[in-house]
Amino acid sequence: MIWRDCQAADASRQEGRLPFRGGQTVRKHGRMPSQPANGRDVIADFLPRSPFVAKLGIVADQLGDDEVRLRLPWDPSNVTVGDMVHGGAIATLADLTVMAAAWCGAEAPPVLRDVTMSMALDFMAPARATDVIGVGRVLRRGRSLVNCEAEIVDPEGRLVAKALATYKVG
Repeated sequence: MIWRDCQAADASRQEGRLPFRGGQTVRKHGRMPSQPANGRDVIADFLPRSPFVAKLGIVADQLGDDEVRLRLPWDPSNVTVGDMVHGGAIATLADLTVMAAAWCGAEAPPVLRDVTMSMALDFMAPARATDVIGVGRVLRRGRSLVNCEAEIVDPEGRLVAKALATYKVG
């Protein structure tokens, strides 16, 4: 069964389509089978379909125009030493949080092309054996470049990391 799935994935890649969980595909360069209505729909559709996001277990708790909240649930496989959440997992959560903030409140362009242009991340404190939550906000929205911030906090609201990023939408 897995071998046939791999064959189907290879055929999709050759046709310029990328496979996602559930057998649906997205064309290279972001062309989706059906056009999403807005940026929030883009993110709501992307998060559960991304294999890497699913691997880490990141989920959206809130996707609002003014603020987004993504959560990385505690999992012992996401540690660096002992019970400390790995910095790479935290950085991934920060990147996804600014991406979600940039898309939410934006119109979905005809072709979905997006990328993190830059991101600075400062770690403030370790997160030990706990969920971590990314709280993202837009600081300035241009035509295609969006300046965002993400605060990574533990469930009690203690600051774990802070990110400033420029994200290109569309």
